[in-house]
Amino acid sequence: MTAPSHKPMDLTDWGLLVALSILWGGSFFFVGIAVRELPPLTIVAMRVALAALALGGLLRILGLPMPRDRRTWAAFFAMGVLNNLVPFCLIVWGQTQISSGVASVLNATTPLFGVLVAHVLTRDEKMTGNRLAGVLVGFAGVAVMIGPTALAGLGNGLLPQLAVLGAALSYSFAGIFGRRFKGMGVSPLVTATGQVTASTLMLVPVALLVDRPWTLPMPSTAAWGAVVGIALLSTALAYVIFFRVLASAGATNLMLVTFLIPVSAILLGGLFLGERLAVRHGIGMALIAGGLAAIDGRLFARLGQRRSASAAKG
Repeated sequence: MTAPSHKPMDLTDWGLLVALSILWGGSFFFVGIAVRELPPLTIVAMRVALAALALGGLLRILGLPMPRDRRTWAAFFAMGVLNNLVPFCLIVWGQTQISSGVASVLNATTPLFGVLVAHVLTRDEKMTGNRLAGVLVGFAGVAVMIGPTALAGLGNGLLPQLAVLGAALSYSFAGIFGRRFKGMGVSPLVTATGQVTASTLMLVPVALLVDRPWTLPMPSTAAWGAVVGIALLSTALAYVIFFRVLASAGATNLMLVTFLIPVSAILLGGLFLGERLAVRHGIGMALIAGGLAAIDGRLFARLGQRRSASAAKG
């Protein structure tokens, strides 16, 4: 399997990763609204179906053809299982029984799983001391930022918490598997369209059979708005960015987005909702920044070079 070599991210990659964290951070908010009125499978099926329609329409406007060979579509279906079907269902079901804060903390284990999975399954994204330390420090930053209220809920509801951890593990495998699309010559936009289309073909029949959504009460305007938001913003647009960063920066770097999601949510709340920032938010952000710097490696490399130069002069 051809894959991009692990490398430090440039400013464009970091900017896209921040944008992705904002889009995916919104998904917990949207799910929290929709799950009050709609069953999990129906939410997930509508999410990928609307995203597939939006991205398919965009491809037609741009005149970009979808691949028709079996090999590419087999990869789309596999990616759909790892990146959509399994994690979406597990997270949405988990959020029916645990808070969004607990779900966010558990979801932040994705980079830890990613480092371990990449070390085992790849040749160019092996674990290093800096990378593992950075992941652990970043996870600690997420826990500090979310705060003791959410962390107190970690002792309750073992199965839903295991479900969100299973979603994080599935995302880590998806990041490694998705590296192959660059080698196959499939663009990020086409890859995003293909995997949500494959997910739709798998999920819609199951949702119709299990939930029988036509028998449910008509959802409110807020619930419909949440479904549209999670489909167009947190899925369609987010996956175009996802596969762009994956192709340019690698799976391990991409999974750092789960550290940035709580940062984005808290900063947006402060900017637009007038929410006050607590001391723990600043401490958590500082820990996350330190963890990201350790994983990126360039800052520590420069410091090491300066120390070596100073020692040589001495």
